[in-house]
Amino acid sequence: MGSMSLGPWAALVSLGTDNAMHGLSQMIGQDIEVRSFGLRRVPVAQLPEIVGGADAEAVGIYLTVSGSADGHLMLMYDPNIAYAFIDLLMMQPIGTTTSLDAMGRSALGEMGNVIGAFFLNAIADASGLDLRPSPPAVMTDMAGALLDVVISDILLSQDETYVAESTFQVSGQEISGNFLVMPSEELLTALTVRRAA
Repeated sequence: MGSMSLGPWAALVSLGTDNAMHGLSQMIGQDIEVRSFGLRRVPVAQLPEIVGGADAEAVGIYLTVSGSADGHLMLMYDPNIAYAFIDLLMMQPIGTTTSLDAMGRSALGEMGNVIGAFFLNAIADASGLDLRPSPPAVMTDMAGALLDVVISDILLSQDETYVAESTFQVSGQEISGNFLVMPSEELLTALTVRRAA
């Protein structure tokens, strides 16, 4: 689907993603350039395929959204990309981290805090809604297992959601991952009503 059919939501997610990368740039003290950004509306049941298959090992950073309306945010990366982020966050050469320990988990949690706050603040400022992120949970498992909790919750009220896929460059290295932005229909309605008012 083109971003035209996604209307104001696509523009808000793009704005939020840019703001989140700005926050992450400040956090690691290096410029991060967003190279590509795509937003798709997909059936919830297809989420595991989109992130590389239900059996692909992944690291997820998961936050819930509350306030004016509910939603979910999940950053999902191949473990090697997650390890590269840990190295960037801890200001050590990429390739230093080869497994997820307590220190690495804490660094990724802090990254989730920054991305969640900057992303939601941009959308809240633009829409006038009150949106607050939960503390992040950092998990490592098969992608399907990581998504199970989110999927079962979303399926209670809707059968489609949004996936933002972004590629960005830092330290001359291109890093890509899935940024699953999963607004409730209630949140989408609130945005539409607010923008129409």
